[in-house]
Amino acid sequence: MSSYPLQRFSVAPMLDWTDRHCRYFHRQLSEHALLYTEMVTTGAIIHGKGDFLAYNEEEHPVALQLGGSNVKDLAHCAKLAADRGYDEINLNVGCPSDRVQNGRFGACLMSEPELVAECIAEMKAVVDIPVTVKTRIGIDDQDSYEFLTRFVSVVHEQGGCDQFTIHARKAWLSGLSPKENREIPPLDYPRAYQIKKDFPQLVVAVNGGIKTLEEAKKHLAHLDGVMVGREAYQSPYLLAEVDQQLFGSDKPIKKRREIVESMYPYIERQLENGAHLGHITRHMLGLFQSMPGARQWRRYISENAHKPGSGIEVVQTALAKIPAELDV
Repeated sequence: MSSYPLQRFSVAPMLDWTDRHCRYFHRQLSEHALLYTEMVTTGAIIHGKGDFLAYNEEEHPVALQLGGSNVKDLAHCAKLAADRGYDEINLNVGCPSDRVQNGRFGACLMSEPELVAECIAEMKAVVDIPVTVKTRIGIDDQDSYEFLTRFVSVVHEQGGCDQFTIHARKAWLSGLSPKENREIPPLDYPRAYQIKKDFPQLVVAVNGGIKTLEEAKKHLAHLDGVMVGREAYQSPYLLAEVDQQLFGSDKPIKKRREIVESMYPYIERQLENGAHLGHITRHMLGLFQSMPGARQWRRYISENAHKPGSGIEVVQTALAKIPAELDV
């Protein structure tokens, strides 16, 4: 195992994106990146139809992100997840959507640090894996550094939380959509850096707007970790050099073709179990981003993966659209 902290590089939890097919695909690119589930609510786990904790063993290290604020429900779900073998439990204190606020979880919990601390303490009491928090730097007009400091100190001191990922924007809980909340409030990375300076004993990672590994390295000069979201999803080949550049691996960097071919056994296995090809391949569309043939690759998969009975041959035909002379 790497001697670096698990949080050194992670792929953000993204609703409707980072499902188990996505995580399996990302794992083909990087051995060391910490992968997060989409946010799963305690209600879905406890009352939902279906297995909301399902994942592939190959995904490790993998963290479950929970949404909720009922202390007993969170502890119950954390225990279930730990028993299933997850490597970390993360509490969502960053999502700004109306639906989330109505359920009293997500970013609105920043204004209730004592409750967050209680949730963390109860979860920590029943599991022996890390219980972490992903938060914003503030909400609405509560966006002073003092507000963030108080939140971190209460959750750390009363809840025992020693790992925080900070999305370096505040969240507007009314007036902005979740998408706008990821783009409009300005990024303030120095605020995350200051938290690390003021709480040197904590593991602090930053999230928001990071697009390259060069940017990641600049943040790692100040912090313990970086979390990359949309860029890792839309241009997944970014992950192919994470192990070498950030974790000191001396393994050769995988070629894109090799990564596609490494997915074949998984795709065939999933199709046999009733999965739809398009649910897997949608995560792979950005692999050849800005390469010759990338548009043809995307188009062929997009037009054919959802057809009834489509199988591995769709991916093989799409791969053949990438010029053979390209050593990619």
